[in-house]
Amino acid sequence: MIKALLFDLDGTLLHSDPLHFEVFRDLYAERGRELTEAGYLSDIHGRHNLDSFPELFPGEDAHALSDLKETRFRDRLVEGHAPMPGAEALMDHAEARGWRIAVVTNAPRVNAEAMLGAIGLRQRIELLVIGDECTRAKPDPEPYLAAMRAFDLAPEACIAFEDSPSGMRAAAASGAHTVGIRSSGLSVAQLQASGAQTVITDYTDPALAALLNRLE
Repeated sequence: MIKALLFDLDGTLLHSDPLHFEVFRDLYAERGRELTEAGYLSDIHGRHNLDSFPELFPGEDAHALSDLKETRFRDRLVEGHAPMPGAEALMDHAEARGWRIAVVTNAPRVNAEAMLGAIGLRQRIELLVIGDECTRAKPDPEPYLAAMRAFDLAPEACIAFEDSPSGMRAAAASGAHTVGIRSSGLSVAQLQASGAQTVITDYTDPALAALLNRLE
């Protein structure tokens, strides 16, 4: 029986990839380089800044550049963004059944709080788990396991929602039921290869309703 929903944030509750892409595109351009959407998806999407920046920006201070990147992202983030279609209805469904709701993200806490505020969902999130505040961030399963420990729930009582291969590997390794969201344009096969047991376009997808009916 399901007792908790564990959501990634970027690309899962908020369609934030266009904003992230713009910031990275500017960082590349300032260095005389070009970033394509395909390059963003293959080299950057879903990866932790401090894991990817030494490779993407060799010889630069990864921590300082990460801080700059996230500041520029927040500058582009304004209140009034809509959450992913069907997200609020799914939370209504969960709350009516007494399920717990957590966000599990590699985003810095200040970003996560800003994003949840922008989409008006902060008050509905019982627990916010930040990868950098765990012993290991995604793609390690530790952030998901931390949420399960906080809720005192077994993995099989949780559904984890992710949109990136890195995040999906973390969710799958945690033992939760895994749902991949195609918000960033990844194929069904790509998400399944990373561990998605179910793949949906957004939270209005009939495949999600069928999954909930089966697991409740």
